[in-house]
Amino acid sequence: MPELPEVEVVRRGLERWVAHRTVADVEVLHARAVRRHTAGGEDFAHRLTGRRLGTPSRRGKYLWIPVETSGTAIVAHLGMSGQFLVRPHDAPDEKHLRVRIRFQDGPGTELRFVDQRTFGGLSLHDTTADGLPDVIAHIARDPLDPLFDDEAFHQALRRKRTTIKRALLDQSLISGVGNIYADEALWRARIHYERPTARLTRPRTSELLGRIREVMSDALAVGGTSFDSLYVNVNGESGYFDRSLNAYGREGLPCRRCAAPIRRRSWMNRSSYFCPRCQRAPRVSP
Repeated sequence: MPELPEVEVVRRGLERWVAHRTVADVEVLHARAVRRHTAGGEDFAHRLTGRRLGTPSRRGKYLWIPVETSGTAIVAHLGMSGQFLVRPHDAPDEKHLRVRIRFQDGPGTELRFVDQRTFGGLSLHDTTADGLPDVIAHIARDPLDPLFDDEAFHQALRRKRTTIKRALLDQSLISGVGNIYADEALWRARIHYERPTARLTRPRTSELLGRIREVMSDALAVGGTSFDSLYVNVNGESGYFDRSLNAYGREGLPCRRCAAPIRRRSWMNRSSYFCPRCQRAPRVSP
């Protein structure tokens, strides 16, 4: 699933091509693409037709497009393979095209939602007073949000009886950090993924947050991370941060800091990559 940098790249593309345009019509080509919109595809299309879209927004890995003056928003679940593509009207349809949105105004382009594996989808949801879709109102702010509270995050870590990587993937504590960027930030901070959160001092938490912001900003600068063709921006282009990864996916390769071979361990049905020398495993309490 795309993480914060990839979703932010998509959001910026949507802001450029979709914001403040009026929907002419919506074509739902696969019912599964709107399965989270419980009223069905016809209702989804009807409620958007003639409406003006606002500026796309994001919290963590969650992306939505406000529908102006309606108190609703299109929430996008990209899943493993969902893509937003901006295409000319006359461009051939993609093989896995699921939803098409045409506009009344602006350049001669349309917005397409393409999803090979159909794990993703679009749905309309009511928004809260501060503009958040109600289905994600419980999600914590992400570390690139100017209102993210570093001290509150540190205190939450100290209270939480868990390990640091589990905490980084807990969307109620901090949003937008997934498996890849957790491993990268922990490598940069020299912290083992199994370190208990209760042992983190305030300076170490501050350093880790700085590394998280650093790695995400670096990824944003090159368009995110693409391991295959299923993650692209709205122009169909891949990101290049995978070429700069220091830990994730580098099992057996020398650590770029100390030359020790990077190790991989199975972890919560995923993998954790770390340097055994730079990221010492925590001592087990007797």
